[in-house]
Amino acid sequence: MSRQNSQANLITISNPKSPISEAYRTLRTNIQFSSVDEPIKVIMIASAQAGEGKTTTVTNLAITYAMEGKRVLLIDADLRKPSLHRMFDLSNRIGLTNLLAGQFHLSEVEQATLVDNLTVIPSGPVPPNPSELLGSQKMKQLLAELKNQYDMILIDTPPNLAVPDGMIISANCDGVVLVVQAGKVKRDMVRKAKTNLDHVNARILGVVLNNVERKQTEGYYYYYYGSKE
Repeated sequence: MSRQNSQANLITISNPKSPISEAYRTLRTNIQFSSVDEPIKVIMIASAQAGEGKTTTVTNLAITYAMEGKRVLLIDADLRKPSLHRMFDLSNRIGLTNLLAGQFHLSEVEQATLVDNLTVIPSGPVPPNPSELLGSQKMKQLLAELKNQYDMILIDTPPNLAVPDGMIISANCDGVVLVVQAGKVKRDMVRKAKTNLDHVNARILGVVLNNVERKQTEGYYYYYYGSKE
């Protein structure tokens, strides 16, 4: 993915007044109001399979939180095929894997972005044991520590049906948003992805329906947020 194509996906920066950017802000608002008694600080973004717009969604959602004035951390927990660093043209030489392996300190892997209030921890080098790292006590402790430093933490993960990593991470999250690309993924695959998350007692906050074709005058991208059925 080229730098130009990656940054073109940051529509909340390039075109903040567009209907898509407004939809991301609506998504942010709906998440905020989905739980009044239990504040949501750690959100995992999931999808059934690759190519459904999960990384684009988590990135733009993080930007909307940062633009609201919140201290936001974006973590690339896709330790198998990381891509979050490309969205902001950042180095992926060191990151989450090094942090969990005890090779670097937190301050050494956090990277500032072009967006005020938004910090990224890239995945770092691809490890031989991603699931074990993400399910470790050190990962749990790290998130607990980060919750004291940031207002919102958003986590990008591998496709739900491909590997168990997302389900492992969800145990340490306050909620999960499932991204579904209309016309690409079959319903039974979405149901299976949801069942996998339910099986580990993940709290599904809602669904983002991506690439829905609307009226021609309104464009071809629409993000919908809905409660768990």
